[in-house]
Amino acid sequence: MSVQTPPRLLDLAGASLLRDEASAISAVEDLPTELFPPLFMEAFHGRHIETLKAMVQAWPFVRLPLGDMIDMPHVGPLQAVLEALDVLLAQKVRPRRCKLQVLDLQDTGQTFWSVWSGASTHGCSSSGMVPVAEHRSMTQQPVAPLEVFIELRLKKRTLDNFLTYLIRWVEQRKASIHLCCKKLKIVKMSMENIMTVLSRVQLDCIQEVQVNCTWHLSTLAVFAALLGQMGNVQRLLLSPILVSAFEELEQQHVVQITSQFLRLHHLRDLHLESPSFLEGCLDQMLRCLKTPLDNVSITNCRLTDSDLLHLSQCPNIRQLKGLDLSGVTLTGFSPELLQVLLEQVAASLQELNLEQCGISDFQLECILPVLSHCSQLRTLSLCGNLLSMTIMEKLLCHTTGMPHLSEEFYPTPQESYSPHGALHLGRLAQLRDFAKEFDLTLRTQEPGYSDLYQLIEQKNGSKT
Repeated sequence: MSVQTPPRLLDLAGASLLRDEASAISAVEDLPTELFPPLFMEAFHGRHIETLKAMVQAWPFVRLPLGDMIDMPHVGPLQAVLEALDVLLAQKVRPRRCKLQVLDLQDTGQTFWSVWSGASTHGCSSSGMVPVAEHRSMTQQPVAPLEVFIELRLKKRTLDNFLTYLIRWVEQRKASIHLCCKKLKIVKMSMENIMTVLSRVQLDCIQEVQVNCTWHLSTLAVFAALLGQMGNVQRLLLSPILVSAFEELEQQHVVQITSQFLRLHHLRDLHLESPSFLEGCLDQMLRCLKTPLDNVSITNCRLTDSDLLHLSQCPNIRQLKGLDLSGVTLTGFSPELLQVLLEQVAASLQELNLEQCGISDFQLECILPVLSHCSQLRTLSLCGNLLSMTIMEKLLCHTTGMPHLSEEFYPTPQESYSPHGALHLGRLAQLRDFAKEFDLTLRTQEPGYSDLYQLIEQKNGSKT
């Protein structure tokens, strides 16, 4: 029989106070700082609307994090908070106790509430919510614009009720409210609604953008104009599914898209999934990059020799830590192009992904010397390439001495397949012995392999 933890005196005091809402409201001004968060949680979840309003107007912290507490079917408490903010915004000077500068609607405030509710013994929240020391100075604070932080995940064609309500609320108070967003993710929404939302957001607050929509190239060009205003973006993931259609102004759209990279002065991570519009003109984008990149991912598309050449010549990849070209068919490429590219990044590269690239034995053998010079490499993946046992042995001889290489993902050698494409039990057993020579643990994503490997182990066990 488990013993229940008795309620803390602090919790009992808060619950008692909320039973008499009039008393709770009158007590807010003199409420100890440590009582504010647990009492606020009780009032929010218990929908004590008037108490909530009073507490917001006397909030003794810089930040009020509500993202983890918002319950979409019941927006009453959130509306009460916004109504209380209206009262604050209408005042020329802040109440003497109120320190509120940021309303945080991101899912980042759980630590804050856990600490103050007694559920955690760790320090203050990592999101910068440091409690302000309580004092009773009568000095009043001038009103500064209130910042409202929100995570934008635009996953529906139309705006949901909460976002519609918030956008309308911000629009009516745009002189005193800054709507900020650090992470923007667009999966499915009309460009008209996207522009409506983003027109209310401080675009220079956005640090990460992820787009995965079905668009015409012209639509992507329209969005790129907005992207160019997000000057503090550090991470960009573009994976648009482009509708196949002949567009007379296609080259003009490409220029409109790539030219916006000139305005991204803080870009560090660039991920382009299936960027078919860049085939043969990757240099247009590379010339517009303004900062050294940490990670580049160009995947599942076709590139030309000139594209790969321009990538290797780009000065902004010299400090690259991650390079992902998975799904880019390299079968017909001269291995010298890949050699030159790896030479440029050898001193800093930590992750290299060349999965499903159609790399041949000859190409891999040509790049082995430069690959072994990637002294910082930690992860190497070559899955999905049809390679022989012979070249795999040579590869492992080159990588065995690499000090930081800890994750290696290789395809099953082609000798392990029968003429009909099935995995051969006997050859798999040889592959296991081969791996042991290099002190490797075999893992593969080949269908049915784990069952076959188990069968080999059982057979070997039954023989002993």
